[in-house]
Order: sequence, then structure tokens, then C-alpha cells
Amino acid sequence: MRDLKKNNTREWFQDNKSRYEEQVREPLIAFVEDFSEHLPKISSHFVADPRKVGGSLFRIHRDIRFSKDKSPYKTHAGVHFRHERAKDVHAPGFYLHLDPAEVFIAAGIWHPDTPTLKLIRAAIGDDPKRWKQVAKSGAFKKHFTLAGESLKRAPAGFEPDDPLIEDLKRKDFIGVKDRTAKDATSPDFMKDFAATCKAATSFTEFLTKATGLPF
Repeated sequence: MRDLKKNNTREWFQDNKSRYEEQVREPLIAFVEDFSEHLPKISSHFVADPRKVGGSLFRIHRDIRFSKDKSPYKTHAGVHFRHERAKDVHAPGFYLHLDPAEVFIAAGIWHPDTPTLKLIRAAIGDDPKRWKQVAKSGAFKKHFTLAGESLKRAPAGFEPDDPLIEDLKRKDFIGVKDRTAKDATSPDFMKDFAATCKAATSFTEFLTKATGLPF
């Protein structure tokens, strides 16, 4: 990835594609396969898909259609264990981000569309006590920090002085746990990743059910 960042061209990537296959794609496909044994302990409705294309592993190619940066390749690897309905709706999932400068584990839903956002905010408004239990205390808070973008003002239907207004203003509902490259290359990283995802069970369940999906 460091070399790719310095040489982000199609020509260089083609000359080094075997390195990508051996050092990135094949190990991460194996990681997805191994995690499939742990995922049902969290929920049977989330998927570990080991396909090389269209599965849990994000493609290395960047979408440059609307970007000023025309670099063709990502300089990080990402793995996303999505809800089984994720292709049809904006749905929660578990995510692993691997970059030489940044490694993290995430859970929740990133950039949901407007109808999905409204459902999540309504669920928080309807049961603020439960939201505080799953996002502000216990195992989730021990492992995760809420992250993502937020509105500058209170969303429609909510008062600016609502006790949970900072959460209601969120445009992303994700918890993030920072790790290191040393963690990610440890023999125990699968155990670490599985335990971290499990710690987000209640949080992920809240978001999943808020969007009308089974958990």
C-alpha cells in the first residue's frame, strides 16, 4: 500500500498485481472465510461473503467519476460484513479498515439515506433510554467512539434543547475503535476483531430494528 501510494498508476499496478493478490486480496478473503464462523454468534442476518468480486472485500478501484483526484486505486483495504438486506436498503454492518497509517474497526451504518436517517432518529426519540443504554454505556462505550458527520442544526421534528440533540443531529451512526498495524498482524487479531464486533451487538441491533430489518 505504501508503494501503491507512491506509484498510483494503472501501469504500476498491473506490473505489481501479483503482489496485491498475494499480500492483500488472498489474505483478506481468508479472513472473511474465517470470520464466517464467528458472525452467526452475533446475528444470523449478517453475511461474510468471500467472493473476490462483489463480496465482503471492497474493490481496490476508486470511483473517480465525480472526483478531482483521478488516482485509480485506493491505498487502503476495507472489509464490510453487511446485513443480508444491504443490497436493497441502507443497512448496518461491521467494517475493518486497513491502511499503513490507520487501522480501525467500525460498526453501524455510514451515510444512510434520508428515509433511513429519519427511522433511526425516530427510534432514538421514541426510546431515548434504550439508546443511551446501547450507545452511551456498557461494552459499546468501552470499545467504541461514536464518529461521522453531523448536521449543524437540529433536524426537523426535534427541538434544539433535546437532551440527545447531538446524537439526533448525526448523519452517520457508526462506532469506531482504533487499532494498530501491529494489532492487525497479530496471530490473535481474528479473536480481537470478533470480540470487538460482538461488543457492538446491542448498538447494531438497535439500528437494525430501527430500520425495520430483522436482527
